[in-house]
Amino acid sequence: MNLCSYRAAAAAVALLAAGSAAQAQGSGQLNVVCSVQDEWCSMMSSAFARSSGIKVNVLKRGSGEALAQLIAERANPKTDLWFGGTGDPHLQAAEQDLTLEYKSPSLPQLHPWAQAQAQQSGWRTVGVYSGPLGFGFNTELLAKKKLAAPRCWKDLLAPELKGEVQVANPASSGTAYTMIATIVQLMGEDKAYEYLKGLHRNVSQYTRSGTGPIKAAARGETTVSISFVHDAPGEQMQGFPVATSTPCEGTGAEIGSMSIIKGARNLDNAKKFYEWALTPNAQQLGVAAKQFQLPSNKNTPLDSRIPDFRTIKFIHYDYAKYGKSAERKRLIERWEREVNSLPR
Repeated sequence: MNLCSYRAAAAAVALLAAGSAAQAQGSGQLNVVCSVQDEWCSMMSSAFARSSGIKVNVLKRGSGEALAQLIAERANPKTDLWFGGTGDPHLQAAEQDLTLEYKSPSLPQLHPWAQAQAQQSGWRTVGVYSGPLGFGFNTELLAKKKLAAPRCWKDLLAPELKGEVQVANPASSGTAYTMIATIVQLMGEDKAYEYLKGLHRNVSQYTRSGTGPIKAAARGETTVSISFVHDAPGEQMQGFPVATSTPCEGTGAEIGSMSIIKGARNLDNAKKFYEWALTPNAQQLGVAAKQFQLPSNKNTPLDSRIPDFRTIKFIHYDYAKYGKSAERKRLIERWEREVNSLPR
């Protein structure tokens, strides 16, 4: 991150905290299930608590796990708001009537993809960031093993990459489900599953978390990961030799989302957090937490490390179709049956 970016992020944090003495009034509490990285969860909850006087209790969950928790707690919700994580599970929560309809007055300030996410859900979720799916790779390991960096989906099937690839498990990870849905839309379903069978031979491990593979690649525990490419700059800032590419055939993107839980015990506070999280100042906290997704508010200053969407070949990802519970369940069950059951 350059000096200007650091100053912008620091200014955002300072601004969010500036009015805390005047605004903090002990206004109750808020229970948030958070599906972004730990530092971002902590920074968001702390900054909102300081500026509002509302105590924030945070439970960290991957997006698949968060959805499972909401389903389990349907009759007696213990959380008020779900922040972050891939948008498909948020759409599934909306479909299952687990989240509350809320049409934010801030919607006109958001990018069209964020507004579309809200409209498709019947105003039960909203996009807060977006990031492209691609590959991470350890540049030192590639050089040592004399391997070419993957540039296309087909490159991951190379025999020399046997045991060199990590990806998350789609049953627990929204990242991995985005991968399956992307490949299905790109290749057609039957060809996509033939591809996934070939990829399976090269996968050393299916991790629980979508960020696990790129962290492993950064630390030399695997050579290649299938990951959201915005996760790489934070690893690079720590000095790890990791680089990224996006598939030449085309790729999908996550729309990280936010939803208010139906039956929230602290509904007013949930709405306050919701509106605050859509402001440019709050959205700058992603960069402050070393996360480099594209923010949904068009007025948020952009760090140079955020992927330039204009240079990436995207498929026309059907968020409405692949956000449906039945479609997700069917695709994951087919993956378990036809792919994950195979020996490697």
